This record gives sequence, structure tokens and C-alpha cells, in this order.
Amino acid sequence: MNPFSIKPDLPWLAPLAGYSDLPFRMLSLRHGCAVACSEMVSVKGMAFKNAGTRRLLATCPEDDPMVLQLFGSEPGLYEPVMEKLVGMGFRNFDLNAGCPVRKVLKSGSGVALMQDPDLLVQLASIMVRKAAEHPEGGRVGVKFRLGFLSGDDTYIELAKRLEQVGVDWVTMHPRYGKQMFMGSADWSKLALLKQAVSIPVVGSGDLFTAEAGIRCIRETGIDAVMFARGALYDPGIFDRFRALMAGKTPPIKDGRNLAAIVAEHIRLTREYDGTDRSFRKIRSIIPRYAKGLDGIRALRAQLLACESWDKLAEVATHIADLAPARGGENDADVDEIQA
Repeated sequence: MNPFSIKPDLPWLAPLAGYSDLPFRMLSLRHGCAVACSEMVSVKGMAFKNAGTRRLLATCPEDDPMVLQLFGSEPGLYEPVMEKLVGMGFRNFDLNAGCPVRKVLKSGSGVALMQDPDLLVQLASIMVRKAAEHPEGGRVGVKFRLGFLSGDDTYIELAKRLEQVGVDWVTMHPRYGKQMFMGSADWSKLALLKQAVSIPVVGSGDLFTAEAGIRCIRETGIDAVMFARGALYDPGIFDRFRALMAGKTPPIKDGRNLAAIVAEHIRLTREYDGTDRSFRKIRSIIPRYAKGLDGIRALRAQLLACESWDKLAEVATHIADLAPARGGENDADVDEIQA
């Protein structure tokens, strides 16, 4: 895996549990994503050789640069797991200290780590030390929130400590852990974080459009933005963001362009996975891409009725015929995906 630059015009794909698998990372990279994060990988699952955990490690030479995100709260497991991962060739890592989902919190992981900053910094230190053993040098980031409880702003002190132990960048979703995804992300806190540390700051939170990404960069001065739910609804968001940053006219999100992206995602999923599980997954994901296009509800039923890859690809071509809806057709929000 190659080293990467953290710059305002180079957008990231967030670690999205259940979504940022190898095919989706490949799709994102081909449509302007500069750095793609993996789904969060359990350190305990790696330590005990869980088959499901190993599946999350699927990669290929073209999946580059990829950042492998880890979660867990047991220091004794991090060193052997990091040694194993570095030995497998992984070079770029991220510590999940931001996921607010209950099943993650129950293990003391995710944003729960912000309640024990000493432990959080200890885990990051282990990752930094072991990543350095990669023959070409490893890099480590940490993703966190403002704090665990509303009003408990611990992020600046935490970021300074992480910088001191050698963390290469930090990513912040400017909400509190207890907020989950409610309310609005406070981008002003990203600006404060950027002023407080000298390492790069990547921002996340409420970046549903390429235009929002541009505003976040300009309002905060951070080094890069990370698209999460915005990428799930629109994998072309990276191309649009880069075009806007370059002062160019961005590609239009219409049925024709979206149909081409969907066809590519189906092909990549079939090529890099091809299992029944991946078929059911991509079949359920496609309708979300067409959010805001007239007629998607009817087409969704046809997509979900498909029983083969070829039939799915055939039905998906009809997305090209969909026009933007006047009021927009809204699907349920996805709140428990961003790690």
C-alpha cells in the first residue's frame, strides 16, 4: 500500500460498518475517492480468528491507499494483532474511538474509549509502535467525537496527547457520543481542533453532498473531509467534490450517470466477492443510490425480486430512465453505519 497525502482536494471514504467492503472501496476509488477506509475490524475477532472478521480484511493491489480501522478495548490483544496485520502487509491503520452504536459501546470500544483517555492513548501508542515495523513505515490515525457526554468537550486535550505519541492524523465527527446522529454536526469545533494541533485533521459529519464538503473545508480550514452517508446515497460524490474544488462543473447526478455507477458496483461485487451474501447486499443497496429519483419505489420492488446477477444487472439499467422527483423520494436514514 502506497503512502498518501492528506489535502483539501483529496476526499476520503469513511469506515462504514456493513458497507465499505472491498467492492464499495473499489467503486469509490474509481470515482474520485483518494483514501478509502475499511469496515471496522474487531481486534478480539482477529485475536481469536473469527471467520467473519477475517472476511473484512479482503483487499487487492488496486485497493490503494486503504486504511484499516480497528476497534477494541483490550491492550493485551492489540500488539499481537498489529504484528499479524503488519505481517500480512497492511500499512495504514485507524483506531475507532467514535462509533456510538450500543453493541460496540458494550465492549468498552468506539466512543466509549473517550471516557478513559489514558486507555485510548495507550491503544493508539501500541498501534503507532507496531505500525512502524512495516518495512516501508506505517501510519496511524484515530477517529473520535467531541466527547462521550453532551458538553464534555475532551477532544482537544485528547488530540494533543495523540499527537505526542506519534499519531499521524486525527478524524473527528463533531457530535457527542450520546447524540448518536441526532442534531447537527458542529463544524466550528473542527476549526478549533485544527488550530490546536499540527497533525492533519480530517472532518466528518453531515457531509451529505459535495457542496457541503466544500463548505466544511472553507469554514473550518481542516485538511480533508470524509464522506459517509453522503457516499452511500451517491458514490459519485467524490468526483463532484473534486470537480468543485478544481473550479470545474461537476458531473450531474441523473438516472443515466447513476445507472452506470450501479452497473459498475454490481460488476465489482460479483468480481471481488460473488457470494449469495454479497448478492443480497448489493440488491438492497442499489435503491438507496436512486434516492430522489422519480419512480424508485416501483423499481425497488423489481430489484428486490431479482434472483440472479444477470437479472439484477438487467433491471438496474432502468435507473437510466428515472428523472429527478419534484419533492424527492426519501428513504429511511441510516444511522448505525458510520464507525
